[in-house]
Amino acid sequence: MRTALLLGEDVVKAIQSKRVIIFGVGGVGSWCAESLIRSGIKNMTIVDSDRVCASNVNRQLMATTQTIGEVKVDVLRKRLLDINPDAEVTAIQDIYDEDTASDYDLQSYDYVIDAIDSLKDKALLILETTKTDATLFSSMGAALKLDPQKIKTAEFWKVKGCPLGAALRRKFKHNKTFPSKKFTCVYSEELIKNRGENTDKEGTVNTPSQTEGPGRQDLLNHDWSTRKAQINGTLSHTTAIFGFQLAGLVIQDIYHKTIDKKSE
Repeated sequence: MRTALLLGEDVVKAIQSKRVIIFGVGGVGSWCAESLIRSGIKNMTIVDSDRVCASNVNRQLMATTQTIGEVKVDVLRKRLLDINPDAEVTAIQDIYDEDTASDYDLQSYDYVIDAIDSLKDKALLILETTKTDATLFSSMGAALKLDPQKIKTAEFWKVKGCPLGAALRRKFKHNKTFPSKKFTCVYSEELIKNRGENTDKEGTVNTPSQTEGPGRQDLLNHDWSTRKAQINGTLSHTTAIFGFQLAGLVIQDIYHKTIDKKSE
């Protein structure tokens, strides 16, 4: 196996023993999930409330014209198990927020990946995760980015030029509630403007009936993700790099902890 050839069997075993939960499996989280499974993670939980919509096809791993209308986590779980049938992938169609936070035992995971869009829910996940022993890696805003060379990582309080990062810091300061420990983020200082018009269709998030309901063309035109307050343009290469960076942070962390432990 090429992974073991590079990392060594001891690191591969360490990777296989870790438990990872990913909140948000859109343009960032979906690519992170696949990279982690391909790298050897065998116990993963993926959390997202949405269904695949037509506007997802340009950047989300599991979004194709054939999966529109399907539950994102279910489609992604099937793909991940196609890659590694021995993996344990738990798919949860849910939103992480004040009402559901208590349903998640974050302490039981080794790594928590934050790829949430909502500012309020993202802040809550950061606060709750940093109270635990789990290692948190968080994605800042991946929209309005074009240059892959500007994507980088930094400790949260050192993230610069990212409106989402700035909004999170303002929220923590305003509420006088701060993360309990440091954590690393993926971000980009680049911020370009939308040049086109927003053509996403609005609609209600429903479960299509198998016997009646929207036809194929209705599914193609339906946007299952209209809860977002603002919609910005995105590209697959930038969102995917954000996701791969998050996956890389996890694998690097396991690698160095395993090597360092052996050298003690």
